[in-house]
Amino acid sequence: MANIKQEQLIKAFKEILKAENAGSQGEIVTLLKSQGHNNISQSKISRMLSKFGAVRTRNARGEMVYCLPPELGMPTAKSPLKQLVLDIVHNNVMLIIRTSPGAAQLIARLLDSLSQKDGVLGTIAGDDTIFIAPADTNKIDELKQRVEDLFENV
Repeated sequence: MANIKQEQLIKAFKEILKAENAGSQGEIVTLLKSQGHNNISQSKISRMLSKFGAVRTRNARGEMVYCLPPELGMPTAKSPLKQLVLDIVHNNVMLIIRTSPGAAQLIARLLDSLSQKDGVLGTIAGDDTIFIAPADTNKIDELKQRVEDLFENV
């Protein structure tokens, strides 16, 4: 039971840092307590920040916040592709892939080799995000599975 609570705490902690809204350790404590993690202290947060290599940086709004470093550094030609893909989701209109920083264009180039018959109409890639326009939005779940399978087998 303690391991499950610890895993839930770590997951909640990482989600808070991923949102890039917490500017102090006290804010992180408050946010975690609001999610039911009552036995959390500022010193525990300090240790967790250190353990996961969190840093303070400016978010998109220019605020100083805690965030996690990229999972991987800049991708190289030898980086396993499945390690570069962090998340694949869809909103019933588009498929969105989040990658390690700098990896989106590499992954999108691979996806561009898929055709309309494979379910891909086209892709747009930034630094760490890829938007995939499906050929048929009614088959977006199948496309998501095809893309997931593509990176599981790499």
